Amino acid sequence: MELIIFIGIQATGKSEFYKHWFYNTHIRINLDMLKTRNKEKILVDACFEAKQPFVVDNTNPTVADRKKYIDIAKSKKYKIVGYYFSSSINEAIERNEKRTGKAKVPVAAIRSTYSKMELPVYGEGFDELYSVQIKDNDFTIEEYKNEV
Repeated sequence: MELIIFIGIQATGKSEFYKHWFYNTHIRINLDMLKTRNKEKILVDACFEAKQPFVVDNTNPTVADRKKYIDIAKSKKYKIVGYYFSSSINEAIERNEKRTGKAKVPVAAIRSTYSKMELPVYGEGFDELYSVQIKDNDFTIEEYKNEV
């Protein structure tokens, strides 16, 4: 049983990373799709009840945002893995500009999330933490060192 929490501002590749690495093994929890916290809670609770691995594919910028998932996952004996999507705000805005339709988010939203970002630490309850970056249109994954 595994909970994966994505952490990062918009337009850092979180959803594409999910599709590449976890699509066939983990349920995706994403507010962009679910639209409300109530629907999110229903799906999260169902994953815990079914002992289903899942990924929380949201920005999760603060310790408090992540804590609500971590606390219950710990009580359910889940392994908790974090992926921090490291990117400069300018790179994220540039990638966002290439998006179209509903995938494109307001620049103010990216700036707002960036201003709230609290870097993850193992002390939050993570069993594993990784840093993800986009380099040459591909993902690089490294063990997180709290210095990203």
